[in-house]
Amino acid sequence: MSTAILTGLPVTGSPLEDDLRALGFTVRHLSEPSDPAALAAELDALPDQSTVAVVHPGFVGHRHSLRLALTDPRFDAAAVTGALTTPVAPLRSALTSPGAPGSLDPDRLADALTGTGTPVHRPELGTLVAEVPSGEEERQDARRRVAEVDEEAVRLRSAVKARDGFFTTFLVSPYSRYIARWCARRGLTPNQVTTASLLTALIAAGCAATGERAGFVAAGLLLLASFVLDATDGQLARYALKYSTLGAWLDATFDRAKEYAYFAGLALGAARADGDDVWALALGAMVLQTVRHVVDFAYNEAHAHDDGNSSPTAALSQRLDSVGWTVWARRMVVLPIGERWALIAVLTACTTPRVTLTVLLVGCALAACYTTAGRLLRSVNRKGRPYPPAAARALAELADSGPLATLAARLPRPAALPAPALVLLGGAALVGVSAWTPLGTWWPVAAVVVYALLSGLAVARPLSAPLDWLVPPLLRAAEYGTVLVLAARAQADGVNGSLPAAFGLVAAVAYHHYDTVYRIRGGTGAPPALLVRAIGGHEGRTLVVTLAAACLLGGTGQGFTIALTALAVALALAVLWESIRFWVSSQAPAVHDESGEPA
Repeated sequence: MSTAILTGLPVTGSPLEDDLRALGFTVRHLSEPSDPAALAAELDALPDQSTVAVVHPGFVGHRHSLRLALTDPRFDAAAVTGALTTPVAPLRSALTSPGAPGSLDPDRLADALTGTGTPVHRPELGTLVAEVPSGEEERQDARRRVAEVDEEAVRLRSAVKARDGFFTTFLVSPYSRYIARWCARRGLTPNQVTTASLLTALIAAGCAATGERAGFVAAGLLLLASFVLDATDGQLARYALKYSTLGAWLDATFDRAKEYAYFAGLALGAARADGDDVWALALGAMVLQTVRHVVDFAYNEAHAHDDGNSSPTAALSQRLDSVGWTVWARRMVVLPIGERWALIAVLTACTTPRVTLTVLLVGCALAACYTTAGRLLRSVNRKGRPYPPAAARALAELADSGPLATLAARLPRPAALPAPALVLLGGAALVGVSAWTPLGTWWPVAAVVVYALLSGLAVARPLSAPLDWLVPPLLRAAEYGTVLVLAARAQADGVNGSLPAAFGLVAAVAYHHYDTVYRIRGGTGAPPALLVRAIGGHEGRTLVVTLAAACLLGGTGQGFTIALTALAVALALAVLWESIRFWVSSQAPAVHDESGEPA
């Protein structure tokens, strides 16, 4: 339990002590309210790792103001007027620093902490009150303003993301916030709600896999319920300030697991309903959606440190954002997760899996063209300004280069060949050769060698040119596309199970790439180089798949399917073991998506 130290006796009738105890603090009072030595003595009795709040006894404000300042686990130190929370050790240092305040005013202590290098978060309060009145008249005025604000309504509003999609904002959040409050009052955690959302989506996938119309209808309804719970877990975290590293990882990865498991359920359901094989569509939908996410991250990471974009495209975007209806139209056209899941749910209930996946592919392709075109126009207007080293390093890590590409990167890259052009040329040649040469030949293997050379040359220099953010998604498209093409051709040639096996393989590799994204976003960098080398990198895995195709296709056996399955299992075990070990460790970052960017 944390300790709250009042720097004096609270005003008669003040609810301050009750508020602090309700927030989980043990309340103590200083024996000498104006003596910093008295505070130092209290701190000496507390462990360095513990958290302490220093609160002015005359504080007047809402309990939620104190909650935001004193209990948010994302910030080591935070403050509002009259209240400060921080680990004990930095506060001890601040009391003995050259700029130490001569009083115990929490606001001056917060300034002293900042002066010693400890960042102090100051939450936005909006209409909430947090003050230290200097007289009785000001105190009465502050209490009146506290009474005028519906604190619970403010807390419910703040539980919802400031920026979200149309479907989530208008058709889910108006009631999911109340579900979040219901969960908070019953002691449920965001992780439990996240797990419930996953289980609901898996049951939905199971219903879709039955191939019955009733199962398809139930699948659509359950998928919507899963999305409501998906919105609820984040709202519960914001409502109760129950953020955690594990919760961030679960929320980041379970969304993809739910969506891709549902695609598999649709493919199984189509086969059971009328023998329709839509595994290629399911795998294509997963490939397209994963590449879209890599585009989002690579572009945002490359431009994260830009002060602003003065290109005509950016200016037009800002003008459109000033017109209310265009904001929602532009958010809907990119098919964020809410709109996408609603579309999938309705089509599942009313049509067939083939129609559902086809419409999804067309919609996501159009959305990808829209967003990528705008980003290309913004990028070409950078006028030669290179990306900063941190962005170039993140793009190189996201490239996921293995031993072959790393070896090729030692060769000098001609300045006239941009990195995206090299990757596009190598990837297009690889996918084209895999699609058009006879099955069971060694041409795809030769194409992988060329692809590895060109992709290695692409990362031979820092990825800091205006369009270099295209390199990671192009690499993903080449790797996933090769697996899709070879498996689809094998399936058409009578190798049963090759597409489902390829679906599992791409799912395992995609998990590795999502894991890399969230590690970089959290500031810890890519997974260990040993793991990346052990699983071959993008070019090594592609080489293994093409070797399996050359050696095992062209006959009547199921060797290719077995090889893809074994590779998928081996990769899944390796990346999951290392990923889980990392995300439950103390080094893992708390990555919480509060941006509202489409997912």
